[in-house]
Amino acid sequence: MLAVFSGDVVEVPAELVAAGSRTPSPKTRASELVSRFLGGAEPAVSVALGDLGHLAYSHANQSLLRPRSFAAKDDIFCLFEGVLDNLGSLSQQYGLSKGANEVLLVIEAYKTLRDRAPYPASFMLSQFTGSYAFVLFDKSASTVLVASDPEGKVSLFWGITADGSVAFSDDIDLLKGSCGKSLAPFPQGCFYSNALGVGGLKCYENPKHKVTAVPANEEEICGATFKVEGSTILTALH
Repeated sequence: MLAVFSGDVVEVPAELVAAGSRTPSPKTRASELVSRFLGGAEPAVSVALGDLGHLAYSHANQSLLRPRSFAAKDDIFCLFEGVLDNLGSLSQQYGLSKGANEVLLVIEAYKTLRDRAPYPASFMLSQFTGSYAFVLFDKSASTVLVASDPEGKVSLFWGITADGSVAFSDDIDLLKGSCGKSLAPFPQGCFYSNALGVGGLKCYENPKHKVTAVPANEEEICGATFKVEGSTILTALH
């Protein structure tokens, strides 16, 4: 799956800018990144968000244990990969039918969070049990919400393209070709939002703990890794 957002929508992470500057490497524009994804993942579903960004996904080469799904409702778009072990109970809690899947649940949970504040994003995310990563975009509010499960069972990466867009994908090789060293694993048990009263990258398991970036070694694919204050490095790739 792939989600790309303009720098006008998502604040470009300074840590990833620094990683790319420390070890310069080739990059491409966001439009080329999207084209590469669509060309190599046929058949694929693609949703253009005008100047705001682009969402795309494919079932090609997906894991049977971590299927990908997409849904759009009330100008809210969501890409989801994985499964929620407590989907049934959460569907009942949010008033959804028994046939609802994970991506529809995330949209409904987000709407509840948005419309019935003050619930922090960490409250919503702490309810999810399972293996997952998702990217949600609320077009009406230009809000982005990205999250990964506490154990990082579904890989998710983010990086910066040559034209300053922020890209999220489960395919590190895809992002490497467009983001160079301005690339990092998205930290497990964390979420990124440009709204919802929090802004930036947060740990939803320990909301009061800061999430900081650690420069990676030169030989590593990614230019940085992220850690939650008081914990070991969450993810490191060689």
